[in-house]
Amino acid sequence: MKGYKLTAPTALLGAMIGAVAWAGPAAAQADWKPNRPVEFVVTSGAGGGTDIFARTIQAAIQKHDLLSVPVVVSNKGGGSGAEGFVYGRASQGDPLKVIFGTNNEWLLPLVAKVAWKPAELVPVSTMAFDEFMLWVKADAPYKTAAEYIAAVREKPGALKMGGSQTKDTDQILTLLMQRAANLRFTYIPFRSGGEAGVQLAGGHVDSDVNNPSESVGGWRGNQVRPLCVFRREPLPNTEKVTETQSWADIPTCASQGIPVDQYRMPRTVFLPPGVTPQQQAFWTEVMRKVTETPEWKDYISRTTQSAQFMTPAEMQPLMASEQASSRELFGSEGWLVN
Repeated sequence: MKGYKLTAPTALLGAMIGAVAWAGPAAAQADWKPNRPVEFVVTSGAGGGTDIFARTIQAAIQKHDLLSVPVVVSNKGGGSGAEGFVYGRASQGDPLKVIFGTNNEWLLPLVAKVAWKPAELVPVSTMAFDEFMLWVKADAPYKTAAEYIAAVREKPGALKMGGSQTKDTDQILTLLMQRAANLRFTYIPFRSGGEAGVQLAGGHVDSDVNNPSESVGGWRGNQVRPLCVFRREPLPNTEKVTETQSWADIPTCASQGIPVDQYRMPRTVFLPPGVTPQQQAFWTEVMRKVTETPEWKDYISRTTQSAQFMTPAEMQPLMASEQASSRELFGSEGWLVN
């Protein structure tokens, strides 16, 4: 109103009302928590590694009342996980859609035309790393990885490496081995690591690079055996898997003449684009609490993974580094789509 002047008390009251109005949404966001059922979006089929990862977290959350609302799991694993990430991308601003994957979130867009960009989804946490090992048939003549590599080098392309899918983690590791050790395998893709293990046990391929959990049954059953682990140090698990060996007894691949110091697959959690920092922080804290539960520790032990919790800020350098190195590798193989 023209000519109207606030008196001191009126001005103070107006300032207080304005401050409350400004702080209200921020305070509400700071206290944000889900108020209706949450959907865990799994970028793999039922029973796959990512599915077990998500369902373990679901069970821990429910048992320890880490959320006051139900959690349902939906599997959207089509296109090597692309289906789940596209679904998450389309759920913009919805903090009740929590997406579970691996490094396929930032690697798949390099080799396939997909409807999301790695920077669009909002990182929540990396929970653990799945290890990789070089496996051969139990009765193979090679007693060490060094002996097997020497045989591969003598007959370039003659020995077959089985793996899960194409242009995915197993084939990428096979390429890294070939580059680092001057080797050439014939890569044979299968639908899963479990199928690759069955084919190895049957003698249809000469080796694979399965995770420990994918082949532990075959090792116990004297069908396959590990030659080395793609890790800077041997695994710490000292409990015997067979009558004579534990995971800790398996040497590193680098010590066997394969100069790939480390190769691991992260277990990751993301949110759709457009969520608030408070919502992101809420889910990061929930996942951190999960890692303190007995259910999570049992999962890590059973799957022989390496527990390592990473916040969004810690994930960013990992994502950038893997994208850069993979772009160079994929480019040399003609895999890049952009």
